[in-house]
Amino acid sequence: MTVQFLSAGDTAMVVQFGEVIDRVLSDQVLALSRRIRALNVPGVVDLVPTFRSLLINYDPTQVRGAQLQETLKGLLESEDTEPQAVRQWSVPVCYDGEYAPDLQEVAQTAGLTTDQVVQLHADTQFHVYMIGFVPGYPYMGDLPKQLVLPRRSNPRTRVPPGSVAIASTMTAVYPIESPGGWHLIGATPIRLFDTRHEAPALFKPGDKVRFKPVDSNEYQRIRDAVAADEYEVKCEEVTV
Repeated sequence: MTVQFLSAGDTAMVVQFGEVIDRVLSDQVLALSRRIRALNVPGVVDLVPTFRSLLINYDPTQVRGAQLQETLKGLLESEDTEPQAVRQWSVPVCYDGEYAPDLQEVAQTAGLTTDQVVQLHADTQFHVYMIGFVPGYPYMGDLPKQLVLPRRSNPRTRVPPGSVAIASTMTAVYPIESPGGWHLIGATPIRLFDTRHEAPALFKPGDKVRFKPVDSNEYQRIRDAVAADEYEVKCEEVTV
């Protein structure tokens, strides 16, 4: 394993594991993040996992960059031998009509029926690689090869919150209204980002996500329950 240590200013360091996006690199990024948190490494202020690297923010009054790098090298030599417990979320999604404006086009491009697209998407356990773009936006992979498509040629200037989208090998859920160039194949009524919570983002890197198809009536029922703070997203602990 070739690892690079890159300076990101006076108070941050990037540990880069490679040049591609895949689960092996993601697992290495997340493993280092777990070890740092478990040991409460002195001077470390925050950790930001990405597809292929870990950004480490640190306090230079507590630890020098060179010292931190040596500590990290030692942590990289250890291996996780025990199975890891992670959170798996069950996210309700309506793939019908107005909630899925690009579903028909995606199906035609992929040479599938809309039902087949929905089944492929809903049957996949997705891995949260990272959070980015806008607060709480989860980059999740990997899509079945039949659903791997380039981004839209004409991005939208406004994508509604809760929109479930696909592009390249990834799927995502837009947590807030924003521009976007991914294909919208469904919508969820749950909140992915809520500043009332200590951890505003619902998902975190390393989580697993499955999408559960619901009809428009169930979507509305859940949306009303979410608005009344009477709905809890199903989450269970699984071992990987």
